[in-house]
Amino acid sequence: MPVPPLLFVRHVPSPIGTIQLTSTENHLVRASFLENGPETDSPVSPPCLTQAATQLEEYFAGNRQTFNIPLLAQGTPFQQQVWQALQQIPAGRTDHYLGLAKRMGNAGAVRAVGAANGANPWLVLVPCHRVVGAQGQLTGYAGGLWRKQWLLEHEAKMIGTYQTALF
Repeated sequence: MPVPPLLFVRHVPSPIGTIQLTSTENHLVRASFLENGPETDSPVSPPCLTQAATQLEEYFAGNRQTFNIPLLAQGTPFQQQVWQALQQIPAGRTDHYLGLAKRMGNAGAVRAVGAANGANPWLVLVPCHRVVGAQGQLTGYAGGLWRKQWLLEHEAKMIGTYQTALF
């Protein structure tokens, strides 16, 4: 039986709550909002964890629109395909589930795209918040709809397309 990899944890404060980063020695495994619980960082922070924290800080400061962090994708091949497609949506832009499914070459996979989007383990870093409903309405987000709206407005400000109402 294989030994599970050692995991490291680091917390990053943000304007919309603490983000808990979890990594192996070489890859980021998860980025999620910490709602409750202790914010205890690992005594050692591997380079990938430090890199993720730095890039998130730059993003929230308005100085970064994309992320280049080694991710450990533990999902089905389809989920991994969706997560790759999410990374192609530029900051300040949105797509919808049908648009994403069509770009992936399978318009009939709308529900599966939605499920894979919801299973994204790297909130903010793999921008599932950029996927909205077909009519532009905010739809589910594991971090909460208020965070999704904040992230979309933050990105619109970064690229200079901010409006008083996005939807």
